[in-house]
Amino acid sequence: MSAKLTAEIKSRLDHPIIDADGHWLEYGPVFGEQLRKVGGDKAVAGWTAVGGGTRAALAMSVAERARHRISQEAFWGHPSKNTRDLATALFPRLLYERLDEIGLDFAVIYPTGGLRVPRVGDGETRRAACHAYNIVTAEYFRDFADRMTPAAIIPMHTPEEAIAELDFAVKQLGFKVAMFGSLMDRPVEAVGKLEGEAARFAVWHDVIGLDSPHDYDPVWKRCLELGVAPSFHSGHRRAGLRNSPSNFVYNHIGHFAAANHAACKAMFLGGVTRRFPGLNISFLEGGSGWAAMLYGDLLSHWEKRSRQGLEEVDPRNLDRAVLADLAGKYGSDEFRAMVRERGGHPYPDEEKLTGGVADLDDYAACRISRKEDWRDLFVTPFYFGCEADDPSNVWAFNTRANPLGARLNAIFSSDIGHFDVPDMTEVVPEAYEAVEKGLMTQEDFRDFTFGNVVRLFGRNNPRFFEGTRVAKEAAALLGASETRAAAE
Repeated sequence: MSAKLTAEIKSRLDHPIIDADGHWLEYGPVFGEQLRKVGGDKAVAGWTAVGGGTRAALAMSVAERARHRISQEAFWGHPSKNTRDLATALFPRLLYERLDEIGLDFAVIYPTGGLRVPRVGDGETRRAACHAYNIVTAEYFRDFADRMTPAAIIPMHTPEEAIAELDFAVKQLGFKVAMFGSLMDRPVEAVGKLEGEAARFAVWHDVIGLDSPHDYDPVWKRCLELGVAPSFHSGHRRAGLRNSPSNFVYNHIGHFAAANHAACKAMFLGGVTRRFPGLNISFLEGGSGWAAMLYGDLLSHWEKRSRQGLEEVDPRNLDRAVLADLAGKYGSDEFRAMVRERGGHPYPDEEKLTGGVADLDDYAACRISRKEDWRDLFVTPFYFGCEADDPSNVWAFNTRANPLGARLNAIFSSDIGHFDVPDMTEVVPEAYEAVEKGLMTQEDFRDFTFGNVVRLFGRNNPRFFEGTRVAKEAAALLGASETRAAAE
């Protein structure tokens, strides 16, 4: 029934549907041996470090996890009752054959177990696992390039390892999509070297774009040179406020949004999009609700905390005579005495207590001087992966509510292959419900499922869709976008 409904919806559209974030499942017993053949024991060690931690946590009792402060992990995470969908996620050839039934003209396919490989702690095994993973994945999908393209996984513990794997993945293996690690665990230096379980509590999360011990600008520069739009698919459900030992849903809800919020905010305030115009960046699977809130928060904070906004709270601008006069009329004897003792200023040390930062303007790296800067630095370069059933998808297109009438770049991200999609043929109808309910226009839906995805990958790589089923439509859209940009 869903497949028939999908076909009916597709017949009403004047554009293809591109999935910006589907998933395949790596079958461990077979996949591990394939990794061993190309990467040796180190690659297998990196791969098993991911699944081993999950299995170990699920083997514990709730009381054991509470004692060790280990979160309840995902269990029963793949389609099972719908056995054909499970097989579809396991076998790329079956997915390829079913794309029309699902309603997808083209799909970008991300890993499942591979999502966490770039964050494996040990450097040698991490690099070996990522390298071997990309080799095996490229071979899995090589025959299906006209309808699907897989994502390479790029470790980001250092810029050097990221660039090395990115070069190999793009130049040698032909990848067009790259998933970068973020929220790297770094040791807290003041704690010193800890051993055993205590070590995992003495870390901070490097958000890459801001306050990192490494300079990642060479990575973004290399992305532009290679025509790659970096994507982030990190989660954050095993730490902080998402560390319930008993309830997976508690840990899962909002964890992608939290990770994306941190990474996107860092990229913006760190000035990455200012220094690298033309670089598009996607943040996947967290929806657009957090993005709309972040955009509004950044703009409203800029009005108060930019260099101009700080003039209103700069303690050096206090009129001490006015304060003394008002204190005389309305203050107690104690207050008046204290103000006199402090030279007419109730907080005389305030102007010196600024944290030792070189520039008090937290937006200094953005160099914002006009409203159009918000379009160039946030609205244009950032893209936000939204699942079909997420009601916040429509927020991205709400020009009446979004500051400066912005349309944020929401991109259709099916998440097929995972537990939240029990029937792959339902993702297009679920996404289209927003149109049927009058919450999204046909133009919005076109951008959501086609236009924004094309611009994400095609802005810096106009040849991205060459040789694919959607090549003609993508070229026409990119040509129109170039004409519009030139006119502006």
